Amino acid sequence: MSQSPKIQHLTDLQKLVSLCKRRGFVFQSSEIYGGINACWDYGPLGVELKQNVKKAWWNAMTRRPDIEGLDAAILMHPLVWKASGHIDGFTDPLVDCKKCKSRFRGDQIPEGTKGCPNCGGELTEPRNFNLMFKTFMGPLEEEASIVYLRPETAQGIYVNFQNVQVTSRRKIPFGIAQIGKAFRNEITPGNFIFRTREFEQMEMQFFVKPGTDDQWMEKWKAWRMEWYLKYGFRKDNLRFHQHGEGELAHYAKAAFDIQYQFPIGWQELEGIHNRGGFDLGRHQEFSKKNLEYFEEASKEKYIPFVIETSAGCDRSLLASLCDAYREEGEADDLRTVLGFHPALAPVKVAFLPLSKKEELSGPTTKLQEEFIDEMHTQYDEASSIGKRYRRQDEIGTPLCVTFDFDSLNDKKVTVRHRDTMAQDRVDMTQLKEYVRNKLKNF
Repeated sequence: MSQSPKIQHLTDLQKLVSLCKRRGFVFQSSEIYGGINACWDYGPLGVELKQNVKKAWWNAMTRRPDIEGLDAAILMHPLVWKASGHIDGFTDPLVDCKKCKSRFRGDQIPEGTKGCPNCGGELTEPRNFNLMFKTFMGPLEEEASIVYLRPETAQGIYVNFQNVQVTSRRKIPFGIAQIGKAFRNEITPGNFIFRTREFEQMEMQFFVKPGTDDQWMEKWKAWRMEWYLKYGFRKDNLRFHQHGEGELAHYAKAAFDIQYQFPIGWQELEGIHNRGGFDLGRHQEFSKKNLEYFEEASKEKYIPFVIETSAGCDRSLLASLCDAYREEGEADDLRTVLGFHPALAPVKVAFLPLSKKEELSGPTTKLQEEFIDEMHTQYDEASSIGKRYRRQDEIGTPLCVTFDFDSLNDKKVTVRHRDTMAQDRVDMTQLKEYVRNKLKNF
């Protein structure tokens, strides 16, 4: 009886960075000009993976009967950010080294440290640095035309609360979900796509009656953890972290992070917050518009409380890559695999003729054409079949279909499974149903 191969999970983030560049998941932005710090481009496989992450999240939210979708503008009235507290309070303490010019967030300098962690040089006093990108609307750069690139998508939901509630005829409780770009001028970005200056958020604000907020908070904590487990994240890599008094944002009644154990350590993957009535209350104050909800059954008026789930799409994508990465075997026979859940896998099925000969490549291409309207596929005829299998393993393709010389006579193909490397001989007339079932019942 053969032994199972030795399995090693990802411990070095640089291995993943190298794979992402080599296989077309993620590229450095503006690379031919030397790159730009903390900005990244998603390549052919990366953009498919990202779309799949967003689709999985969007379906989990908007297929519920109590959540509506929204796509708010990036540029908003400047008073939005005054009301939200971002203009006055969205800052990090900035410290510079006078000698080597290194820059640090104040909270990255250990308490009691008098010198630069890099060179020992003298440090400046901490000063507040606003993380919002500022730009100008209109032809003249004057104070009246200052606008900001949004640092979060949530405010677009709050200012549209009444629009969505009225037009969709929603009763409390209900939620509004949005996926969109956000921008933060981070002082110390890094760790690949973990902390960037331009990123996508997947946020849902769930509006509830005051007094029911604690119950809904617990429900959303459970539902969001279940989502990660559903898509194959290993349970021992996930945990909740409750914000203590020193971490709790000024607007929050309670806050929990879903943390993931990255190679760089435990880090926030998603925030789940009980924001109380702060947000709608502030926008009512600054806009002078009545944002109270009237509950017909009880004849009550109140400012709804908000339970927020806020996930970074880029971090979720990075976590999916880290979690899926594994190496099997020893140095002489090492197999690198991205063991994605099929719903997240960029390529669902690869079609491989045993050789480049037209008698095999032609039928293989026709077979692939039967699938292209239903799922993302690849065709590959370069190198030996073994090397092609390994290429597909490394990009996370769950199934490979090989058309060989026997296929010409028996009208069957070989389906090879990524995770077990087992092979099944399947009749071509039954192939589509076979593939659907295997991907569905993963």
